[in-house]
Amino acid sequence: MARAPAARWLGPIALAVALWASHGPAEAAGYSAIVIDAETGAVLEQHNADMRTYPASLTKMMTLYMVFEALEAGRITLKKPIPVSRHAAGQAPSKLGLVPGQSITVEQAILALVTKSANDAAAAIAEKVGGSEYQFAQMMTTRARALGMKNTTFRNASGLHHASQVTTARDMATLGRALMRDFPQYYHYFSKTGFSYRGRHVANHNTLLRSYQGADGIKTGYIRAAGYNLAASAIRDGRRVIGIVLGGKSPRSRNVQMASLLDRGFKQQVLVAKGSKSTAATLAALPPLPDLKPELEPVEIAALPTLPPALIDAVEEGDAVDEPQSDAFEAGIEPWAIQVGAFTRREAAERATLAAVGAIPQILTAARPMVMEVATDSATIYRARLTGLTEAQARQACRHLHDQLAACLAVRPGGLVEVAIGQN
Repeated sequence: MARAPAARWLGPIALAVALWASHGPAEAAGYSAIVIDAETGAVLEQHNADMRTYPASLTKMMTLYMVFEALEAGRITLKKPIPVSRHAAGQAPSKLGLVPGQSITVEQAILALVTKSANDAAAAIAEKVGGSEYQFAQMMTTRARALGMKNTTFRNASGLHHASQVTTARDMATLGRALMRDFPQYYHYFSKTGFSYRGRHVANHNTLLRSYQGADGIKTGYIRAAGYNLAASAIRDGRRVIGIVLGGKSPRSRNVQMASLLDRGFKQQVLVAKGSKSTAATLAALPPLPDLKPELEPVEIAALPTLPPALIDAVEEGDAVDEPQSDAFEAGIEPWAIQVGAFTRREAAERATLAAVGAIPQILTAARPMVMEVATDSATIYRARLTGLTEAQARQACRHLHDQLAACLAVRPGGLVEVAIGQN
C-alpha cells in the first residue's frame, strides 16, 4: 500500500485543527478553577470560580452524595439490588450496557459511577432513591442549596447535557469537601482505579489517580458544552487540598492544570503555616500557572515507516474521555478504530485526534482518543487513532474525512489496517 506524502497530510489536518479549534470544548466553555483547604474550606487560589458552566459528570458527585445519605439513613444497603428500567438502560454512553429487567447492586452502581461514569447506572440508582430521575434531580438541587451551593441546579443524575443544569467551580469544591466531611466511610470509593463487573475489568477514567502524588479522588467529567472537567483531592504531609478545573480543552491539559493547581495549594498551605497571612503575598511567592489556552502549534507530520509485525500491538492509550463513550466498548464488543495521522511528537498526535472529532463530531464524539507509540531504529512514531467505533462508524468516519481531503485508515480490532481511504 502506497503512503501519502507528508504534504498531502498537512493541509487537511491543519483544516481539521482549525475546525476543532472553532467548535471544540475549549471554545464552548470558559476556564474556571479553584483550590481549597479541605479541612477549613479556605480558598487558596481561584480563577473565575463563580462563573456558571455545565458540570458534566461532576454531577455524579451529587448523585453519590444522595446515595451515601440514603445508605446512612438505612433506606438502601450496599447489596440491595436495583432494577434497571427502560429509561435507565436507554441513557447515552458512557454506560455499563445495562438492559431493562436486569438488576445491579447499590455498590456496583457506586463503583460504576466513580470509575466508568456510567449514565445508565446513575439513572437506575436515581430511580431507586428518588422514585424517578426527575424527582431525584429535585432532591439533588435541594440538598445542594442546603450545602451552600448557591449557583448550582441539577436536572438529571448523570450530567448529560441540559441547558438548565449548571454549577460553578466554587460550588463543586463545596460539594467535594462535603463528601469527605459527611461521608468519610464511603470516600474510599473515589480512589478505586477500577472494578470487575460481570467478568470485565472497568477502569477508572481519572488518570490523575496514577500520575499525581497523593491523589485519591474525585471525579472526571466531559460534555462538549462544558469541556473537560475535573474535581480532585490529594493529601501530602497530613495536609489535604481539593481542586476543581472546569472547561479544560483536553484530558491531558486539564490534568496538567489540576496538578499545577494542587501544587500551588500545597505550597500556599505551607507558607500560611509558616506565618504568612497575606494571600497576595503567598501567591506572589509561587510560580505562575501554565498558559491556560496555548495557541495551537503547527502540526508536525511524519510518514509512517514499514513496521515489523512484533511492533504492531505496541499500543499506549491516551486519556479516556469521560462521556460520551462508544457502545462498541460495551458488552465485550471488540472496537474498530480509525487512524488520522502519524507524528514525531505525541502532542501533535493528540491534537490530530481532537481535530478529527471537531471535523465530524456527529460520528466521533463518542470515540476514545488513543496514541500508538511505535519505536523504530531512527525515531519514535506516534499514531493518532480514535477507537471504540463499530465497523460501520469507522468506515463512515473515513469516508467523511476523505471528503474533506484528509487521509484516514480504518483499523480492525487487533490493529490490522483494513481500509485505506484517501491515500494513493
